[in-house]
Amino acid sequence: MGRQVYIKETEIPARVEDVFKWHEEPGAVERLTPPWERVEMVERAESLRIGTRVIFKVFMGPIPQKWVAEHVEYDPPRLFVDRQIEGPFAFWLHRHRFEPTEWGTTRMIDEVEYQLPLGILGELFGGAFTKAKLKRMFDYRHKVVLEHFRKARG
Repeated sequence: MGRQVYIKETEIPARVEDVFKWHEEPGAVERLTPPWERVEMVERAESLRIGTRVIFKVFMGPIPQKWVAEHVEYDPPRLFVDRQIEGPFAFWLHRHRFEPTEWGTTRMIDEVEYQLPLGILGELFGGAFTKAKLKRMFDYRHKVVLEHFRKARG
């Protein structure tokens, strides 16, 4: 099978500039990492700008693997995009989009285009697992951002 797309959208009760800025703050990626995921930050990007890289150590069961993500698009406060340079996927491109609504809130959209390794075998043995893992992870991430801005509003 070819590439798959996963999309998660949530309305955040804040202006698009504020939601984007929150993602640029130091420690944002750590706050967005679910506590059940075994992920170690090896190298933190100084910003979300094009060319900056983040390096993680992720664990596939007991086996550690290096994951290098590079920011390839940066259009504040609407978009930043990272792609996997090295890691567990055959292909990974993550678009972080922030769209203003007519109510002054933000439609936060995570769109991940990915392809598992090993072609049809990867999809057969890991497809359902990967889809469930992405859903659980992005549900958590969106909940963290939503709760932050709900508390900020009072």
